[in-house]
Amino acid sequence: MNLDAPQDAAPTTRPGKLKVFLGAAPGVGKTYRMLDEARRRAGRGTDVVVGYAECQGRRHTEEMLGGLKVLPRAERDYRGRTYPALDIDGVLRRRPEVVVVDELAHSNVPGCRNAKRWQDVEELLAAGIDVVTAINIQHLESLNDVVEKITRVPQHETVPDDVVRRADQIELVDMPPEALRRRMAHGNIYAPDKVDASLANYFQTGNLTALRELALLWVADRVDEALRNYRSEHGIGGVWETRERVVVALTGGPEGETLIRRAARIAARSARGELLAVHIVRSDGLAGGTSHSALARQRHLVETLGGSYHSVVGDDVPTALVEFARAENATQLVLGTSRRGRLERFLTGLGIGETTVALSSDIDVHMVTHERAGRGRMLPSRRRTLPTSRLVAGPVAGLLLPVLLTFLLDRARGTFNLTSEALLFLVTVMGVACIGGVVSALVAALTASLLLNYWFIPPIGEFTFNDPDNMLALGVFAVVAGTVAATVDRSLKLSRRAARATAEAETLSSLAGSIVRGDDAIPALLTRTQETFGMDSAELVEEQVDDPAATQVSVGPGLFLLLRGRTLPASERRVLAAFAAHVAAAVERARLAEAAAAIEPVRAADRMRTALLAAVSHDLRTPLAAGWAAVGSLRSPDVDFTDGERDELLATADESMARLGRLIDNLLDMSRLQAGALTLSLCPTPLEQVVPSALDSLPPDTPLPVILGLEEAPPVLADPPLLERVIANLVSNAARYAPAEHPVLVTASALAGRVEVRVVDRGPGLPPTDRERIFEPFQRLGDNDNTTGVGLGLALARGLTEAMGGTLTPEDTPGGGLTMVVSMPFAEAVTGRTGTDAHREL
Repeated sequence: MNLDAPQDAAPTTRPGKLKVFLGAAPGVGKTYRMLDEARRRAGRGTDVVVGYAECQGRRHTEEMLGGLKVLPRAERDYRGRTYPALDIDGVLRRRPEVVVVDELAHSNVPGCRNAKRWQDVEELLAAGIDVVTAINIQHLESLNDVVEKITRVPQHETVPDDVVRRADQIELVDMPPEALRRRMAHGNIYAPDKVDASLANYFQTGNLTALRELALLWVADRVDEALRNYRSEHGIGGVWETRERVVVALTGGPEGETLIRRAARIAARSARGELLAVHIVRSDGLAGGTSHSALARQRHLVETLGGSYHSVVGDDVPTALVEFARAENATQLVLGTSRRGRLERFLTGLGIGETTVALSSDIDVHMVTHERAGRGRMLPSRRRTLPTSRLVAGPVAGLLLPVLLTFLLDRARGTFNLTSEALLFLVTVMGVACIGGVVSALVAALTASLLLNYWFIPPIGEFTFNDPDNMLALGVFAVVAGTVAATVDRSLKLSRRAARATAEAETLSSLAGSIVRGDDAIPALLTRTQETFGMDSAELVEEQVDDPAATQVSVGPGLFLLLRGRTLPASERRVLAAFAAHVAAAVERARLAEAAAAIEPVRAADRMRTALLAAVSHDLRTPLAAGWAAVGSLRSPDVDFTDGERDELLATADESMARLGRLIDNLLDMSRLQAGALTLSLCPTPLEQVVPSALDSLPPDTPLPVILGLEEAPPVLADPPLLERVIANLVSNAARYAPAEHPVLVTASALAGRVEVRVVDRGPGLPPTDRERIFEPFQRLGDNDNTTGVGLGLALARGLTEAMGGTLTPEDTPGGGLTMVVSMPFAEAVTGRTGTDAHREL
């Protein structure tokens, strides 16, 4: 069968599906599992081809290629050599159902259509071809620095996390560290001459254990994310106990820290248990005893213990609490026992804890006792509208309490006079007003007036409405009772409004303190808005959506904040407007940041141009002047020079031109680095060849350094002429400060897959605060001789070193002075892994 023949089937319009085999370290068997997957799919009749597979000379992996259709690789020429590459055009012509592409993080040979292989994969997916690929955890962009700290080996090949996260399937290829080290020792991963060094460095048990944990946690997070998406898409509100998630409810009261620590202990009993703290802000005010400063302290404690803090608006606190717990798939709820006293519980009925227990049939609820339990102050309810129980209890109390008071006063007849009895009825009316509002108070006032007239105003036992004095007394009593009831009711309403204003201020203050500044400010604000208002989603859209159920708020020209979920009452829209103002400010900051980022390269180029002009106008003039003077003297017909004088003048001219050439080379190389146009030719480079060549290029008056240990160091992957420039610049700089009795020392040593070249001087050294400034172009920090050079030597040395994949760092010399450390990778460590890592173009 001709593998390059185009298929008869019409190209599909659906995007291809991506399956990723993710490993913790090289050698766990990713490529083997990937090829096994290809064989299984081919056995089911699927059209599968191998676009690129890197078997690394492993016999068992190469055997897996048997029976599979392998597409020929493309051949790319680069700097006189030929390298294999994925033939993406051949895959697109062939149009298989599935293609196997190994080494997702690989860099392509310069001249390929895409710089990275993951870009090739995305192109294949866009063409509707399914892709099976493999990658190690150390190549994920977000974990690059973490892996380098663990292994002390920088990873130059990375893939954006989002590319892997979007995969339809991610399969973890796992292996215990001990088993992987045994595979290495048996020669199943690397060649025998590399086994000992690998086991002693990268493949240490601690390194492999840490990498394995990173891989497991990353995959677990992706599984958790997929589960949340599935539950949301299918409207599943119940709790699935896939992981212990403990939600602790905070009111801002003094018991909060006790609850947080108890919840943290509960979460810690389960592996990877999560702690979430939630504060329900009622739309009509905070719960009694709430303290903003206490909430801030409690939030800090939650974050210190590794938990997350959330603030949610809800009129019904128990319902909002349970809904939040279910949305987070929480398994346990931790609440404090009520701080209300017995009398308040009797008057107001079930508390938040009891109601939450009744609602949370699928979530375990822990009621934690604390020292403030039952010791709260009796406070009137701050609800925006009275609950049903009080709407019923108010009128009933307006009828029954005056009757009860009449019964008690009748039993104590003769103890009180009429004035005292009327005042007691007035107090009863006020109490009814506190329970049921002004309507209930009016009912109580009418009932009390009639009872007072019948039982206590002579003639007792009959209604007397014909006596003007009695009528006046009853009228005054009714007016006073109604006025007092209305005043009490108005005071309660004002109290609720003040409490609501406090709640809004609390919410906005918490918002201002929790905004994540930087690139994540807008996503953080959207998440916080969704949480606070209990919505299903919150997003920014560029035009209004024709959806009457959605809430839309303008946040700037051509941009709207779109909320989907419940219908927001007018009382909450004022707070939403404040959130929208924060979002608008964040959007404007992001736009300004983009504009500033676009301007920064121009400013940097302008600074470089200014410095370059200054260097050309001043520092290049000295060698030019010396050269011109020498040549002018030689051409002068008025002076008859001796042979010695003529040779001296020629030497001066030659030295001046050589210095001028070095300055111009440095300027040109720095400009290429700044423009990203420096072409590299990396190859195995022995230090015993590079260092002598570098010293030969130094000015004749430079003291030669002492050289140690070059022969023991393995070849490094570098561009030989550029590495010579780096060594020459470092030695020249060190010689400028080294005293005559202590010449510069150049040493080399191998460590953890890298070679470190040290250029050591015994000069005055540098304070730690200046160690990065010495690498800035066009400065001579601490240089007393400003007559030579343009201040580019160290800046150019670092730029060239980093361009070749190395590092240049300053260290203190023991006993005084400065040591420049050039760290470069082993040539075998790179070229033995892939065929093209050694060739890049900046």
